[in-house]
Amino acid sequence: MLAYEWTFGSVLWAMIVFFFWFMLIWMFIGVFADIFRRNDLSGGAKAGWLLLIFILPFFGILIYLIARPKMTAQERERRISGYSAADEVAKLAKLRDEGKITAEEYEKMKQQALLQV
Repeated sequence: MLAYEWTFGSVLWAMIVFFFWFMLIWMFIGVFADIFRRNDLSGGAKAGWLLLIFILPFFGILIYLIARPKMTAQERERRISGYSAADEVAKLAKLRDEGKITAEEYEKMKQQALLQV
């Protein structure tokens, strides 16, 4: 298709189609990652959800988001444990100031603490 064959409507339609394909792929990746991140699902359940979102992508994602609990047991554990990245970084800064860890170790551990959030 040559550039002069494109009308404003066809350009607009192509942009809308691209946006919805991009959105569907983004949702697929997010749900895919969420399924593998969860500890409360067995291997068979994970395989079943993945099969559903591969066969019926839009409806599979919609069904998964409706069926997924608002807060999984894994998320509850994290909230109950009271983990705070800010507290962890403050402890690391104190260790660095006392000379018990180097600045490089501090930066490395700080990045690890921030990634656990």
